[in-house]
Amino acid sequence: MSGAPTPPAGGATPREELLRFPVDFPIKVVGVNEDGFVHAITHIARQFDPHFDAAKIELRESGGGKYLGVTITVRATSREQLDELYRALSTHPMARWVL
Repeated sequence: MSGAPTPPAGGATPREELLRFPVDFPIKVVGVNEDGFVHAITHIARQFDPHFDAAKIELRESGGGKYLGVTITVRATSREQLDELYRALSTHPMARWVL
């Protein structure tokens, strides 16, 4: 008897089972509320989802207005795509947090 969990049928790991691809996946990016921030996030989103719809972006300012939360929804086709998108967003100099 082994302590390792048995992979589900099809070889998918439990982590991969959480999402069924393709899926519309929301991502929130928080950064300083400054000119160009929303455009930069939109530009990155389009690199990973050519059909990204900027009209569906949700914006929310912090209480003092210093920060802006930008929620984008991308059509995710794989875990790898999401990992690369998170990496691109989180390393952008205008982004402070990616959730």
